[in-house]
Amino acid sequence: MRTRMSGIGLAVALAARAWAAVLVVTVEERSPALDGYEREKGTVRFAVDPEAAANRGIVDLALAPKDAQGKVEFSANFYVLKPAGPAKSNGTALVEVSNRGGKALLQTFDFAKGSADPRTKDEFGDEFLLKRGFTLVWIGWEFDVPDTAGMMRLNAPVATQNGKTITGLVRAEWTGDKEVKTIPLGDRSQIGYPVADEGDAANRMYVRDRVDGPRTEIVRGAWSFSGTRHVTMEAGFQPGRIYEIVYRAKDPVVAGLGFAAVRDFVSYLKTGGAGVVEKGAVKRAIGFGISQDGRFLRTYLQQGFNTGEDGRKVFDGIWAHVGGAGQGSFNARFAQPSRDGHPFLNVLYPVDVPPFTPEELLEKERAAGTAPKLFLSNGAYEYWGRCASLIHTSRDGKKDVPPGEGTRIYFFAGAQHGPGSMPPREVAGAANRTSANDYRPGMRALLAAMEAWLETGAEPPASRYPSIAAGEAVSLAEWKFPSIPGVEKPERKREAYRLDFGGEPPKIGAPYPTLVPQVDEDGNDRSGIRLPEIAAPLATNTGWNLRTPAIGGQGELYSMAGSWIPFARTKADRERTGDPRKSVEERYRSREDYLGKVQSAAASLVRDGYLLEEDVAMVKERAGREWDLIEGAK
Repeated sequence: MRTRMSGIGLAVALAARAWAAVLVVTVEERSPALDGYEREKGTVRFAVDPEAAANRGIVDLALAPKDAQGKVEFSANFYVLKPAGPAKSNGTALVEVSNRGGKALLQTFDFAKGSADPRTKDEFGDEFLLKRGFTLVWIGWEFDVPDTAGMMRLNAPVATQNGKTITGLVRAEWTGDKEVKTIPLGDRSQIGYPVADEGDAANRMYVRDRVDGPRTEIVRGAWSFSGTRHVTMEAGFQPGRIYEIVYRAKDPVVAGLGFAAVRDFVSYLKTGGAGVVEKGAVKRAIGFGISQDGRFLRTYLQQGFNTGEDGRKVFDGIWAHVGGAGQGSFNARFAQPSRDGHPFLNVLYPVDVPPFTPEELLEKERAAGTAPKLFLSNGAYEYWGRCASLIHTSRDGKKDVPPGEGTRIYFFAGAQHGPGSMPPREVAGAANRTSANDYRPGMRALLAAMEAWLETGAEPPASRYPSIAAGEAVSLAEWKFPSIPGVEKPERKREAYRLDFGGEPPKIGAPYPTLVPQVDEDGNDRSGIRLPEIAAPLATNTGWNLRTPAIGGQGELYSMAGSWIPFARTKADRERTGDPRKSVEERYRSREDYLGKVQSAAASLVRDGYLLEEDVAMVKERAGREWDLIEGAK
């Protein structure tokens, strides 16, 4: 059933004018989904008052075009999967801040196949979220997402100076794994700012081999703009090198309206949501974001956007996952929200900049009485590649700074940026197979805990993260990874540099000290949530991997990937190679003995709230496949 719902759009427009910023909601499709759920897709038009206190922090809002009422209009697309009727609803909206326009809730919590518009059984996975009655919500917030089907996108106005074009210097960066002749000015597939004047003397290109290495300027005659959003160099852009193009750009978008879109649509749903959800269906809301969107939510809090135009709390709970200590360029002139700051990718952008700790982020909301319950979760990669230690240490790296009331910090030991796979993946250009650690069962338990915390006040599991006091968070010099034959250890990690953005490129100052998780004799992280793959291991799972000579940048960290380094099968095998880690046969008498230890580790996690009883069988089945993989390599 696919219907244009223009009548609903009109009805909502009349009702919405009496409520804050939502001007018109147009439902373009209403259709059934799986397990008694309904799908709503459409567009929201907003109108915000630049003079309202809640909007004064939006950069360049006063320079955007205004309607007859003096308000700034913009729009975003939305996508909702909701229970068909209040009896199926748990009263909680789970709102995913989309990562570069995509949708990952069902992949993350339901083990589903990825989809921008889920329709089939495998695109809904095991229906964990649906069976629990969540209302799933997506709203476009990012303006530079390509305008392709199914992507969540913000349509925001361009700022002008009394109608005249605004220009400014923008820095684009590219690091690749193979030689190409043309690169985009936007980040990866995102839309970059157009060039204002190809002949401007400020347009320059630089190259360097290390984040903190010297820059070499590439002469202007060796490269050229290709259209208004790409750059071409006939000699080719070489893999494993860091290229920067500083250029005069034009037409800055009022990017901070992405914060307003999320804030105002969620507030709209909680105060009625006419035409989208039934009145009273959304009693509370959880904001969830992965990586870029975890950084978005950290910045959203730091800038005070969890206070609605009406002064009420927007999100009751916020969960920023694998965002490290980062924020981002989400609300600035010539903002580049996609730039994310990994060890060898998108470096020297305003990402890992203070404030870092949750109490600093919540300062404005604490003062306004609108602070949400807060989860910050990271894997081992975020300590190596995203400066995660700064969320719970002092800025000099010498003491612990525990989270305050209403906040939890969780660390998934041995986890890379995204969940690991079984069998572990082999990635071209990465020195090792990637981490097998799939932390999603732990994520499901934490989501259930967050929902219960908001609904009943039941305390969630205690924070688990590496502490300085316990010797679990250490400097790279203090890190004691075993010497495994054929495995190169990292010598560098991501640094949170003090940056001076008085010009482009920025000037680099001394970094804030960051720490990494200390490991045990197997090289597995000692602290945090040690899922059975770590507690009863068959391999070393790390949060780091290294680039190989094939893609350049040898020895630099491979972005977002961990490593899976299996144990030797037998004592004889490990003695022959010189592997210091005990072999599989020295640890476990049999497959059944191994799975018994997995069961024991899982039971301990269930008791402490980090794993659901219903997921233990799945965890054991996966562990069995890892055993069979290693035993099959005879």
